[in-house]
Amino acid sequence: MGHTGGRRTQSERDAITVEIGYAVASAVFAAAVVFGVVVGPALLFDLPDGLEGVLLAAGTALAAVLFLLRVVSVLVRFRQGPQPSQPGRTSPDS
Repeated sequence: MGHTGGRRTQSERDAITVEIGYAVASAVFAAAVVFGVVVGPALLFDLPDGLEGVLLAAGTALAAVLFLLRVVSVLVRFRQGPQPSQPGRTSPDS
């Protein structure tokens, strides 16, 4: 953010709140998709109990890791500030 110290303005606090909500919502969606893809076959097909347990554990672990990575990546990107509107341009004449 562009704020250099002191208290944050209301608009800055609102932007942070919205970004946290987006990070969590997108992470929940991504984790649910990964969990469904990994655990889905165990629910759809008659697999051995051992394999079902492995798929359930793997799906849970992958979903948790993906959730954390997604939240962190969104919030770090937000903290870095906006991207330039035209990347690669060095001067107005180019």
